[in-house]
Amino acid sequence: MSGKILSRSFSMIAFLVAVLLIAPAGVYAAPQEDNKEVTKLLEDIKSQAYDLKRDSDELEAYARSDVSWESHATQLEMMKERINTIGKTIARLQGLRSSASPWQQEAIDRIIPVAQKLASNTSAAIDHLNKDRLKIHEPQYQQYVKSNAEAATNLATLVKDFVEYGKTRTTLEAYERKLEVSQ
Repeated sequence: MSGKILSRSFSMIAFLVAVLLIAPAGVYAAPQEDNKEVTKLLEDIKSQAYDLKRDSDELEAYARSDVSWESHATQLEMMKERINTIGKTIARLQGLRSSASPWQQEAIDRIIPVAQKLASNTSAAIDHLNKDRLKIHEPQYQQYVKSNAEAATNLATLVKDFVEYGKTRTTLEAYERKLEVSQ
C-alpha cells in the first residue's frame, strides 16, 4: 500500500459547523407536539450509536493487545463510515429542527457536539496511523482511541436517554388525557 492508509474525509464535520453557524439554538419556534419523523431519526441514531460504541470498544481492545496496524485501519474505517452515517442522520434532524418539539430540539442540539468530538478523534487517530503505522501503542494514539470509546458511549447513552424520555413523556400524556388530569 502506498500513500494514505485511510482517507479522513468527514462530510459531517463541515456540514455540522455550517449548520451551527447558520442556525443557532433557540432560533426556531417550537410546537408542543413531537415530530414523528424526528422521533424515528433519533431511534436511528440510537441504533447507529450503539454500533459505533461496539466498534470503538473493539478498537480500544485492539489498542491494548498486539493486533496489526491493518486491524486498526479496518476498524477505524468502519468507525468513519458509521460516523458519516450518523452525520447524515443529524443533517436530516437539523432540517426538521424547526418542526420538532422542545425536547427534540434539545436532543438535536446536545447530540451535535458529541458527534463532532467523535469525528475529530477518529480523524486524529487516522492521521496518526497514516503518519506511522507502527506507533499504535504510543500514548497519543491510545488517548484518541480511549476518547473515542468514551465519546461513543456518551453518544449512545445520551440518545438512548432522550428516546426513553420521549417514550415516557408520550405515555404520561396519554394517561393524563385518559384520566383527564390537568397539567
